[in-house]
Amino acid sequence: MTLASPKIATATTFDIRNPFSGALIGRLPETPGPEIVATVLRARQAAAAFRASQPYERRALLDRLAALVLRDGEKLAQLICAEMGKTITEARNESRRAVNTLRLSGEAVAFLDGEVLNCAVIEGGANRHASITYMPTGTVAAITPFNYPLNLLCHKLGPAIAAGNAVVVKPSPKAPFAAEHLVRLTEEAGFPRDLVQIVHGGAAAATALACAPIDLLSFTGGPVAGLALKRASGLVRCLMELGGNDPLFVLADADLEAAAATAIGHRYEIAGQSCAAVKKLYVHEDIRDAFTEILLSKVAAHRYGDPAAAATQMGPVIDTAAAQEIMDRLAEAQTLGARLLTGGTREGALIAPTVIDNVPLDARLIAEETFGPVLAIRPFRSLDAAMAEVNSSDFGLQAGIFSNDHAAIRKLSRGLQVGGVMVNEGPDFRAEHVPFGGIKRSGLGREGVRIALREMSETRVVID
Repeated sequence: MTLASPKIATATTFDIRNPFSGALIGRLPETPGPEIVATVLRARQAAAAFRASQPYERRALLDRLAALVLRDGEKLAQLICAEMGKTITEARNESRRAVNTLRLSGEAVAFLDGEVLNCAVIEGGANRHASITYMPTGTVAAITPFNYPLNLLCHKLGPAIAAGNAVVVKPSPKAPFAAEHLVRLTEEAGFPRDLVQIVHGGAAAATALACAPIDLLSFTGGPVAGLALKRASGLVRCLMELGGNDPLFVLADADLEAAAATAIGHRYEIAGQSCAAVKKLYVHEDIRDAFTEILLSKVAAHRYGDPAAAATQMGPVIDTAAAQEIMDRLAEAQTLGARLLTGGTREGALIAPTVIDNVPLDARLIAEETFGPVLAIRPFRSLDAAMAEVNSSDFGLQAGIFSNDHAAIRKLSRGLQVGGVMVNEGPDFRAEHVPFGGIKRSGLGREGVRIALREMSETRVVID
């Protein structure tokens, strides 16, 4: 049996298939442009009414939604596993994280408190005070990717509701059913009518939503699509997480076992399809051989295959087209002088965990963001030179460092042009309430429950 939307079907539909088996999971209708505008207009009406809601009421709604996600955690995990190809273990972890994101969003309403400034610090301001508060923005368009179809939506929906906004969701057409289920749960949780709605489709639907009368656009995806949507949305405020080309530095004094385990965990999780996954592995020449030996032994033991099997540690990439792009980049890197150490094989959308050494900077494998299970090693001797290489990238999301050398950690954490630096951890580490985002082509603004709450609010100043 396949899944279908409860909406009335239109002439144009799209299929959602299991990336591992190719089996049809379901079919959904694309939402026509005029219906997207009508949806946004309904959301605007709901937002106008919801502005008057009190923080404790918003928290109660989010707490109820979190409880329902917890209740349906296994169903949501099975959906994610089927539509996106995550291992069932990874999918269950995403459901767990989504519960935490919603709960933290409810708790974060306490951070909407303002402040009072004395205007008498300047001449002519005597006997006046400025009260600074935070008001709802209005209607938030939340456009989400396939790689975290539930939790990344919660990172948009939770803070938006906590701030007093309405939300129109447009999930990836490659993995829309977890989002569909979450939106249905908002109804069960007692959210006001039309406060959270969903539309479906690809680039055309995303553009139509960006052009509709929204008040804020929150988008996670690639920089090309992000720029197109920013242009389409005009002067609407945009929050965008647009990917990364993230390094992990393994210095000479590093715990090599921990560094190798982290590199694998942060690159092969969801088959390397994470914005902050380890894209470039900088290994100091002094420990290169020892580290590589440890790394390869762990890669050899990494179990990949059917994501629905409990023992599987890594599933497929999202589709065969994505898999072929990864294979093309691997071939190009080898032509340019890189050396394949293990993996590099493909069956359908399933790519073996891969390690490739001595990858030149001009290879697309590391010059661009590569969404796939490939650890690309860049040996280095000079920390300054390696840092300069990273800073030359158009991206600047996160970085990881394995070392206990305080001077080296300080140099990297202050000198790297990225949004976040993780010490003795991989670049893909994230806590739901901590600011997350990057600079340059990696995005605009920050996610993370507390800061997103402010990002999705308008500052109001009253002076009397």
